[in-house]
Amino acid sequence: MITILNPLKMKIRFLSSLLILALFTVGCEEDNTPNIEIIDNSVVNNIGGGNGGDTDETEDLFGFITEDTTLDANVTYRLAAATFVDEGATLTIPAGTVIRAEPNGVQNYIAVLRGSQIQINGTASNPVVMTSAATTPTPGDWGGLVILGQSTTNLIDPATPDDLPTSEVGQLPYGGSVVDDNSGSISYLRLEYVGGAINGTQELNGLSLYAVGSGTNINHVQVFQCSDDGIEFFGGTVNVNNLAIVGAEDDSVDWTEGYSGTVTDVYVEQTLDGDSGFEMDGFNTDFQNSGGFVSIPTITNATVIGSGDNSRAFRLRAGTGGIFTNVTIEDFGRGVVVEDDTSGDITSANIPDDLQFTDVSFTGVTDEFLYEDDFANPSPPAQADVIGGDATNATGTDIATWGAGWTVGIN
Repeated sequence: MITILNPLKMKIRFLSSLLILALFTVGCEEDNTPNIEIIDNSVVNNIGGGNGGDTDETEDLFGFITEDTTLDANVTYRLAAATFVDEGATLTIPAGTVIRAEPNGVQNYIAVLRGSQIQINGTASNPVVMTSAATTPTPGDWGGLVILGQSTTNLIDPATPDDLPTSEVGQLPYGGSVVDDNSGSISYLRLEYVGGAINGTQELNGLSLYAVGSGTNINHVQVFQCSDDGIEFFGGTVNVNNLAIVGAEDDSVDWTEGYSGTVTDVYVEQTLDGDSGFEMDGFNTDFQNSGGFVSIPTITNATVIGSGDNSRAFRLRAGTGGIFTNVTIEDFGRGVVVEDDTSGDITSANIPDDLQFTDVSFTGVTDEFLYEDDFANPSPPAQADVIGGDATNATGTDIATWGAGWTVGIN
């Protein structure tokens, strides 16, 4: 144990920049890994930050958190490099805490590793804010928040359950069979200027959820200005409530690998000309459906606003299902697009039991429904097969109520 002169009194070992670089290529399962480093720079820096972080005291974060640790809302934290909550440890972040990430792109993110937890305890009047430290912040300044759980993913072959997949960035293991796995709790969190890509297959989103279980509580989260997807579910069974994605440059909500949770009250606004509002895959087509099941989540109360171009509000492909109720779609070239693009898992085969929209309204949408087929389906689905109910019942989500006081950039 090394004694250090800061309020957290955590174990610390120096983490060299060379080792940080190595983590991005070999993962995090090396022995003798260093712990988180916290350096008290309160005399030198005056970063400040809103929502309880307006203080002359700042501290640097990077490395591994190996024991239960609680941050201090009266301190502004500088995320200097990738930070990992190690197995068995819990990171607690109280209401009003501000974390400012150095604008190092995907090299700088927070990862909650398999078997660890994060507790983010923001409130409507005092959210937790994770943002960029850049003078002029832009999407992609830093990599966002990554949570790796022990729930299900169809990348795992039942014959080899210990052969775990790893995350796109950092090669961090995730997945298992613990449906109700608990990675912690998140309430009133705002993630700003996040996301990015190393290449076409290695990307970080605003919030990346890898096989996160239903024992995890996630509610009232906003992703604001993201250079990749706002939120992506890589399998898992987690339920998310009150989700706002504003300004994603790629998809706002994305799922794959057999995600089967619920998303209730979701607001999407494409202020930066994003791709799809929702992009949904039954499995990861870069690999195969080893588990033999596909994504079938439930989405209730959704408002999806486009930027008036030819992008899609909902793109369903790779055998995905989904039960959607009370949806409003505005200003898209294409509304609901069903694609039969994989021979082993046919998306339209889920209609109507596992793929259905009920009570949907369209405003300023050129093509409300499209079906795209790579296999000459002799009985292609029509709009009435997929979208039912009554459009007059569609109200979407009440963002003005649940988003009041803690979200930003919502028109």
